[in-house]
Amino acid sequence: MNENGFQPNKTLEYLFLDLNSYFASVEQHMQPDLRGRPVAVLPSMTDATCAIAASYEAKAFGIKTGTKIWEAKKMCPDLVCVPARHDVYVEYHHKIFNEVERHIHVTKICSIDEAACLLAKQDRLPEQARALALKIKQGIYNNVSPVIKCSIGLAPNKFLAKLASDMQKPDGLTVLMPHNIKDAVCKLSLRDLTGINTNMERRLNYAGIYTVGDFWNIAPKHARRIWGGVGGERFWYKLHGYDIPDTKTSKSVIGHSRMLDPKLRMPEQAAQVTRYLTNKASARLRRYEMYTGRLSLGVRTPDRRKWWGDRTFCATQDSFKLLETLSFLWDRMMGELQPGLLLKVSISLSDLKEAATITPDLFEDYTPKARVNRNLSDAMDKMNKKHGANTVTVGMAPKTNAGFVGTKIAFNRIPEVEEFSE
Repeated sequence: MNENGFQPNKTLEYLFLDLNSYFASVEQHMQPDLRGRPVAVLPSMTDATCAIAASYEAKAFGIKTGTKIWEAKKMCPDLVCVPARHDVYVEYHHKIFNEVERHIHVTKICSIDEAACLLAKQDRLPEQARALALKIKQGIYNNVSPVIKCSIGLAPNKFLAKLASDMQKPDGLTVLMPHNIKDAVCKLSLRDLTGINTNMERRLNYAGIYTVGDFWNIAPKHARRIWGGVGGERFWYKLHGYDIPDTKTSKSVIGHSRMLDPKLRMPEQAAQVTRYLTNKASARLRRYEMYTGRLSLGVRTPDRRKWWGDRTFCATQDSFKLLETLSFLWDRMMGELQPGLLLKVSISLSDLKEAATITPDLFEDYTPKARVNRNLSDAMDKMNKKHGANTVTVGMAPKTNAGFVGTKIAFNRIPEVEEFSE
């Protein structure tokens, strides 16, 4: 045990499951004619956008997440492009991890296509852990889809289990035993380690560290100095197989952003999309029983100009008050940026507080207008929940190629099912 009370695990402790080419695999499951074909999933059906997922058949041509579609079509003339269906991916996320739950408790959902599971004591020997992993794979095949594959890693901690799941794709199964961690990880490059990006690799190189072996052999305090904080020390211990508890986080921002379809790039149409994003964010705010004290607006133009601004106010969850604030920021943006077209819009609500901690403002929250606005907002939420998204909206709901404006899967956030009806 080290000075912080952390200790290296002596047995296999975690199973990490990573769904392979998840969005593209779901599309191949839903559309059998796509099976065995190179598929790219797009946020909008235009060659100017990027692939947000690619099937393994497409990856064989060098197409990956982030590849421009016009470039991808040159790399693979037979590429099939399909629009993203975030509601379907969320639906299958729940189906898959409900199946996993039949075999082992899902300790933590890490993303739409990843989860970590703490192994029960009887499953921590290599033979039992492997057998469990194979049962999970077979369960997904039999009860969800024969097309959706996963790679599974088994290791002494969650960090190493995720690393192991990346070592063999697709449909892999890798075990990192406590006694062979060093041999396995030192074969990797620094960028193969989750949490080391280009900037961190540059910082490590500046400190004389060019390989995983170099990093393995430094002292944990040295790692802390390189990182500029305790994160480096925690990273060192996780790489060495120590059991490091996750740090607790709380929700700090609710936001939505949108790359605009070509037909929605004029400022008037872009403003409608932004109002709609604000409505969705305020509905989530009320569902979480939270209040916000700050609204931020960001935009980007096709010629790469950017604008960002925010405004603070007394804590609220009133859609109409938030829309008034948005109008103020939008007018300011139009005056300062004077955009001809807009490419991307985003809004975020921050300075979040739980409803139970809010003291109502005597001069704002008890006025007749405030009461009417609260009642209207609550009524809209109930109608949309009962009858579907956009049953009642403030202003026109914009029509987009991809649908579900603002409701999309991000790396660290899975939309809740309720969001597709807000």
